Amino acid sequence: MTLVAGADFGTLSVRVTIMDTDEGRTIATATAPYPLKRSADDPLLGQQAHEDHMQALTVAMREAIASAGVNGRDIAAFAADTTGSSVVVVDEALQPLDDYYLWCDHRAHHEAAEITALARKENLPALNWCGGVYSHEWGYAKLLHFLRHNPDKRDRVATALEHCDMLVATLCGIRADHDLPRSVCAMGHKWMWSPKWGGLPPQDFLSRVDPLFDGINDKLAGRFGTSNEIAGHLSPEWADRMGLRPGIPVPFGAFDAHWDAIGSGCRPRDVVNVIGTSTCIIAVDGLDTAPVPGICGAVPGSVIPDAMGIEAGQSATGDIFEAIARRAGTDVATLSREVEGHGPGSTGLLRLVWDNGDRTVLVRSDLGGVTLGWDLAHTAADELHAAMEGMALHVRLILDRLGEGGMRFNRVINAGGIPQRNRVLNQIYADVLGVEVHVPASSPTGVGACIFAAIAAGAFADIESAQARMCPPTKVYRPDPAAHATYQRLHGLFTALYHGFGEGRPCDLGAILPELRRFRLGQI
Repeated sequence: MTLVAGADFGTLSVRVTIMDTDEGRTIATATAPYPLKRSADDPLLGQQAHEDHMQALTVAMREAIASAGVNGRDIAAFAADTTGSSVVVVDEALQPLDDYYLWCDHRAHHEAAEITALARKENLPALNWCGGVYSHEWGYAKLLHFLRHNPDKRDRVATALEHCDMLVATLCGIRADHDLPRSVCAMGHKWMWSPKWGGLPPQDFLSRVDPLFDGINDKLAGRFGTSNEIAGHLSPEWADRMGLRPGIPVPFGAFDAHWDAIGSGCRPRDVVNVIGTSTCIIAVDGLDTAPVPGICGAVPGSVIPDAMGIEAGQSATGDIFEAIARRAGTDVATLSREVEGHGPGSTGLLRLVWDNGDRTVLVRSDLGGVTLGWDLAHTAADELHAAMEGMALHVRLILDRLGEGGMRFNRVINAGGIPQRNRVLNQIYADVLGVEVHVPASSPTGVGACIFAAIAAGAFADIESAQARMCPPTKVYRPDPAAHATYQRLHGLFTALYHGFGEGRPCDLGAILPELRRFRLGQI
């Protein structure tokens, strides 16, 4: 029996999974929470402390070992994925100078706009590969915000790290700048890194954005690697804290959605919707894939080595469902049972799901959620159903954009924590997209981490063979032709409103509400 452990750091907690690679089964999981720091004075702020992450990891690991009834020293390798872009600025001793800027921290929107404006002016190739807009959620923008707002700490800045890289460096006791692990997944999708232009974007470009960036690329040096490569080995200090054996291999980390895609059985020509508090859309295509406007990024090796990893997403999904239930004084599970009998578009409501801004394809943090078609009889359950439809319609719009870029996909997988608990949501996605939707029978969260730990331990030669043994089977939701035909009509309204409100494109607003009323009355 070869045991491996993987950790998945989400927005509110870390989940540790222990798997037996011989049988491909999970033998234990454990979760430990950590606080998310928000501010009523600044709703764009979202921070967490490195110390809280590490303390939660030790708690969850020891609980998982105890639950499995195994000796932690028998675990052959450990791997971890994290949220992203979650950035921490550190000194020469790798000590944080402040808390992480989490993925959901949107304070750097001005900095992102400045990077985008200059990149467009100078036709920077890297901008094309992240959809034509540099996001407020990404690394350089957050680092520049830190430098501008912390003048007293500037002279102590040694480097900045993504959470997945800071975690590996901490666990392996890596301190030297040239030896710091840099995940190709993280640096490619959030820091404009690519082998196509020799690594990071030009230093002279960054310095023209702001002289505070002078010399910054030298500070972002390190070893760049994919997740099937070993980044280091567990230090005696952290082995003792976690209850593991020192010296076990630790691969390069990555973002949670990318490894959730691996844990879901993702293959080339698949699209995976990792649906949680937000949605990350992960696709895999050939290395000859061209950049697509409005898509977050296309990075070689970010999901599967020797393939192009493509990322898009929605800035809030489960968070929107929770907000609707909270305002109604109930919970999502209860409301979901109430929408079981709802047909496509039957509420007469159309929901633009911008409650936390738009990540793809507009990349605008300044947008807000919109629900059209209300009447006096509508309920919270109706709004939840419309929000589920809005999520699926938005995903279709994103996949249509990818299709315009020449990408073709064989399969859609709904992964993340929500799909296993919500049959209605999965059927809506199938009916809106008009394709089969595959849902893992059990949560793939943590499975991807265990797959890369297993490869690091030598239990499997490659990702595909590890997936064949370790990934859960899927349940298939097939589209209903009549429902898909109805959603074709609703999709036209959604697309017009999406681009009308989001970009100012011409839109016949006078036709929208009467058309939604016809949906409500069953006349469509």
